[in-house]
Amino acid sequence: MSKFDEYLSNQCGNPHGLIGRIMTWAMNRANNAMYKGIVNELEIQDNLRILDVGFGNGYLETLIIKKGKCYIEGIDISEDMVKKAISVNHKYIEAGNMKFKLGDCCAMDYKEGSFDVVTTMNTIYFWEDVRKGMSEVYRVLKSGGVFYNAVITKENLDSIFYTKSGFKKFENEEYIKIGRDVGFANVEIKPLGHQYGLLVIYRK
Repeated sequence: MSKFDEYLSNQCGNPHGLIGRIMTWAMNRANNAMYKGIVNELEIQDNLRILDVGFGNGYLETLIIKKGKCYIEGIDISEDMVKKAISVNHKYIEAGNMKFKLGDCCAMDYKEGSFDVVTTMNTIYFWEDVRKGMSEVYRVLKSGGVFYNAVITKENLDSIFYTKSGFKKFENEEYIKIGRDVGFANVEIKPLGHQYGLLVIYRK
């Protein structure tokens, strides 16, 4: 793997600087069908509390809030993405509907049962400890809560030149097993974007 490929891989996991901003912009457009897949599943209510893990430039939050009023928090490991998401969604933050901060899915500082919904888009490949991260998602969800995990299929990830290292890749059965191992009773997988991606739905 070349240093350039490795650099792009690192930018996917922790976008920063000008290249990080360009890549997140490009990924928003390339993965638009996947974003819409999450949004279409959501039943928005005023009292709905959503946590987005790895929000990037805040694109998903903008799509969700346009569908209906709710409360959204986001955590991301990139300081640059926190600043960008705040800038893009400042009017919703000022209205009290959004909050963005630095955070790691493997060590979240939220109380048990804090959210009705947790979402994430193309981040699980980069979690330091996938089972720990899944356990944390399970913990912060309310009883009856749902985790929407949108991912590119392993087959399609394998076809991208810069994913040869730095990406954890999972078969469908592995997504199901990890969820059940941490306590999710019901796991469903739906295709996204003409089989390009998957929406893995975990119900607590």
